[in-house]
Amino acid sequence: MLELVYEEIEEKMGKTLEVFKNDLKKVRTGRASLALLDGIVVDYYGTPTPLNQLASLSVPESRLIVIQPWDATAIKDVEKAILQANIDLTPSNDGKVIRLSIPPLTEDRRKEIAKRVNQMAEEHKVAMRNIRRDANETLKQMKKDGDISEDESFAGKDKVQKVTDGYIERIDEVFKAKEKEILEL
Repeated sequence: MLELVYEEIEEKMGKTLEVFKNDLKKVRTGRASLALLDGIVVDYYGTPTPLNQLASLSVPESRLIVIQPWDATAIKDVEKAILQANIDLTPSNDGKVIRLSIPPLTEDRRKEIAKRVNQMAEEHKVAMRNIRRDANETLKQMKKDGDISEDESFAGKDKVQKVTDGYIERIDEVFKAKEKEILEL
């Protein structure tokens, strides 16, 4: 019975950590990364199509992303989708390929981005704490229903707290690494 509670919080906290890592991939750091283009959907002949299914994406230099649509007629649609994606990059189009030049970030912009990443980390920590609260409520209800003893309830809450602390520590580690990446010139 308790194992189900532990498995559930491990699963939920693991997913929360993965979501945080995926969210961080979309944060600009001054270096070109194809992750910036994740989630961009192009209206291709009336069908919403992910950009990576319409074009060849590459990073030939550290500050340049090159997008080469397989269908040259879709280049305007791709350009429009990039502009609508609000990734703070302006595409330049030569008729065959689209180039996204990543400008170097100013010190103020770096600090602003680091602050935003910190907020994201805090939001995910709150999500972890909510998962912990739900697990503790479940344990309390199980004790009340007589499914577990008081000792098992305390031991369960202790284990839930340790798991929560571990995941919050992982979020902090991921955040620190991303912050370092953002702030380095």
